[in-house]
Amino acid sequence: MSSHPLELSARVLETGVVSEPVNRVTNEISELADGLAFVESFSHCAIFDTGEGLMCFDASGAGSGKDVVKSIRSWRTAPISNLIYTHGHADHIGGSFAFAADAAERNHPKPHVIGHENVNTRIDRYTQTSDWNIRINQRQFGGIRSDMGLNIGENLLRFLPRSTMRPDETFRETHKFTAGATTIELHHARGETDDHLWAWLPEKKWLFAGDFIIWNYPNAGNPQKVQRYAFEWAQALRRMIAQGPELLVPAHGLPIEGKARIAIVLDDIATSLESLVTQVIEMMNAGETLDTIIHTVKVPQQILDKPYMRPLYDEPEFVVRNIWRLYGGWWDGAPSRLKPAPDSQVALELARLSGGADNLMKRALELAETRDSADLRLACHLADFAGWAEPDSKSIHANRATIYELRRKSELSLMSKGIFKGAVRESQAIAENK
Repeated sequence: MSSHPLELSARVLETGVVSEPVNRVTNEISELADGLAFVESFSHCAIFDTGEGLMCFDASGAGSGKDVVKSIRSWRTAPISNLIYTHGHADHIGGSFAFAADAAERNHPKPHVIGHENVNTRIDRYTQTSDWNIRINQRQFGGIRSDMGLNIGENLLRFLPRSTMRPDETFRETHKFTAGATTIELHHARGETDDHLWAWLPEKKWLFAGDFIIWNYPNAGNPQKVQRYAFEWAQALRRMIAQGPELLVPAHGLPIEGKARIAIVLDDIATSLESLVTQVIEMMNAGETLDTIIHTVKVPQQILDKPYMRPLYDEPEFVVRNIWRLYGGWWDGAPSRLKPAPDSQVALELARLSGGADNLMKRALELAETRDSADLRLACHLADFAGWAEPDSKSIHANRATIYELRRKSELSLMSKGIFKGAVRESQAIAENK
């Protein structure tokens, strides 16, 4: 049995030392308070015994939903009366079919599903772009994990199972109701998504934060996903602090106990996001380009060293880009990139000027050998140009794969590692004529 999540959380926050994983995917269930349990999965599921049935916050993903339900049933056998989606990401709703199956097996009514009104729009978009979402998640997670919402048991790979439960009840701004003797408040706020909510149980002083807290730097910049909302994310965290929560239950990472401790964590995250937004907008107002901004705006290392702020998933540089995209559009300020020539055409011209694609690759390898971060960035540019200039060259792509593997190993965030590993695989397939 793993360390109890509240014990581990307290130890990590008190010492600042992370000696074991804080984002665990064990499907183990732990009781956090009287009538409240928590299954650690991808994502987690929190379960509140209301006295009139079980209320679950999130259903985890398609590959873990059955195990999550199994763990819930090791704790309570009462009907699952309510299923609340903190938002519509596949790892939060893709496992809902297992909740429906459990109800059918036990002759219980299906859970009443509640979510923000934009959840249905998201499900529709995932249906329309299923292949695209499968592809980018395979790249983002390096092709290692299969529990990112993919339902492999169906005839066709789908990003969401066809049997994913849609909300029975939706709301726009706030929704308040009672379950047993307990008041449940659902509050909409844009952050990682436009359909996100956080839940507050005032009599219990419990806060269910969804992905507003993930025990990594906020996922407000994902380079392959739709717009995120850094400033509104920070505003939501400020509203959470104002409630005075004494127990915070996130959808990723560890629960946090204690009013003061929770306030510090929420404030640190909000302050960092506010700082990034302020800096980017100030530089935009001063007429700076995106290139200048992304190489200027930084988060202090002492902030990134905090156990709940480490850039191991998303990273601040990507958040900066998303802030620019929200306030400034897609053009980065370089005139040549408004209506650019094809990459292959630019690459062929650079290869001609430098004496051939081999010369571009030779210099790329020289830069990569230094292992310096700035040199590796430049090496990747040259390796791409060489690959675009000679797209069928086995030797060029073998070297490009080597350079991107070095780049992958130098990065911290899962997103960077996944994309750079995708480049490695792409070139390896050409080099090995697969």
